Amino acid sequence: MTENIEVLTHSSVRLKGEKVLYIDPFHIEDNPADADIILITHDHFDHFSPEDIDKIKKQDTIMVVPEKMKEQAEGISCGQCITVLPGMRKQFGGIVVETVAAYNNAKPFHPKENDWVGYVVEFDGTRIYIAGDTDMTEENRRVVCDVAMIPIGGTYTMDAKEAAELVNAMKPKVAIPIHYGSITGTKEDAEIFKAAVEPPVLVEIKMP
Repeated sequence: MTENIEVLTHSSVRLKGEKVLYIDPFHIEDNPADADIILITHDHFDHFSPEDIDKIKKQDTIMVVPEKMKEQAEGISCGQCITVLPGMRKQFGGIVVETVAAYNNAKPFHPKENDWVGYVVEFDGTRIYIAGDTDMTEENRRVVCDVAMIPIGGTYTMDAKEAAELVNAMKPKVAIPIHYGSITGTKEDAEIFKAAVEPPVLVEIKMP
């Protein structure tokens, strides 16, 4: 179920199947130029990196960004740029994508009014939720997915125990921790998260 999912670094995710999708590409090491679709959750530098987008885009790449990022995205040349708001369900390049509000409840880093998003991607028969930078919210507690990729690093998002609480409420088949190991959070946080997630949910740690 998760063999087509890579966590490259931090919150940078690559899905490889009939199509190649990237979510928040960051610190890409080479120049694969293989992205069919790029999904951006918000405009912080560790999620929206034009330098890394240039390494993975092709002439016909579809890039999807929150609506308030339209002007920023127009500075990047790609096949098509599409803007979204939370609560949408759309099809991009044959891939069905749903958007989920991503925001902090009390912290100032990711205000709800910015309309930043996480994504549920229906990919090769699996519903994969990539949460973006968020706390536990009414919106993400209701997400139905097979695989949940949840930030655990704390400071700007949920910490490991809060992330496990969300996963325990969502009850996906598999949970994968992200958003740790470089800017905030440690590998030890991944182990704390894994220990706090309740069966039958499986936890896979994919960070290199």
